[in-house]
Amino acid sequence: MKNTKVKAMVSIGMLSSIAYLLMLLQFPLPGFPNFLFVDFSDIPVLIAALVFGPVAGILVEFFKNLLDFIMTGSQTGIPVGHIANFLAGITYILPVYYIYNKLKTRKGMTMALVAGTVTMAVIMSVLNYLFILPAYTVLMGFPDMRNLVVPAILPFNILKGVMMSMIFMLVFVRMQAWLNKNTVIKGA
Repeated sequence: MKNTKVKAMVSIGMLSSIAYLLMLLQFPLPGFPNFLFVDFSDIPVLIAALVFGPVAGILVEFFKNLLDFIMTGSQTGIPVGHIANFLAGITYILPVYYIYNKLKTRKGMTMALVAGTVTMAVIMSVLNYLFILPAYTVLMGFPDMRNLVVPAILPFNILKGVMMSMIFMLVFVRMQAWLNKNTVIKGA
């Protein structure tokens, strides 16, 4: 039992570091506002969730954003973007984790990734409209950008989810047997 906890803690730290490094490789997509970036830092988060359970995935997502805030976000001191990234990551990985846990096949993972993408896109659109974009307006003096939710934020999150899902499926096909063998939290 103790060995499993140490393995989980070390893995969470390692996957958080990898996720942070992947977060540094962010890039904008043409045709979308310049404050929306794609990165593949949720792939290590998904691996943590699939192997160690949803709490581990949430921790990796949290530490990734905390590291990035410490390294880059202290200029403004306002972590609105990091909170948004954290929420987007959670709304993506949790449906993937729970659906894949029920259907442990490649088809099940495909369905899980589609559900994660749709969930993230819809929930983040609502959160952006109600909380995140108004926070940018109030805390950072940005103009009201809630009119961008449907034409920009929703399609951006769908495209980001599709891209992340495609990359993750390439990793998953090679790691499926290993993931199923090394899953610590069974049926959590």
